[in-house]
Amino acid sequence: MLAPTVNTDYMNAHLAFISQQLDCDQHAVLVLDQAGGHVAKALQVPDNITLLPLPPYSPELNGVERVWAYLRSHHLSNRVFADYDDLFAASRDAWCTLTEADLRSICNTQWITLVGQE
Repeated sequence: MLAPTVNTDYMNAHLAFISQQLDCDQHAVLVLDQAGGHVAKALQVPDNITLLPLPPYSPELNGVERVWAYLRSHHLSNRVFADYDDLFAASRDAWCTLTEADLRSICNTQWITLVGQE
């Protein structure tokens, strides 16, 4: 899901989408920064998802920050974009090049462990 902005409604839709992807015996823990849409009182967190907020001002702990740095350096840097739509399309196309192996490699940190699979 790509969006030009994020708010509580978008986050609720995103959580519902993730929840639907999980098998009935699975539970997801989402590591999030403390952006407004991630901590809003109106957030509807499904029972099969737990939100794990990061401490404030800790981008080094947030794996998606490394993903964006990778995308900027490998796909979006040294380019001129005609307008916002061009930038959005280039960002979408760059995101869609990522494979599961890419994401595992880019986001890998010592403090994240996969429970139940060694």
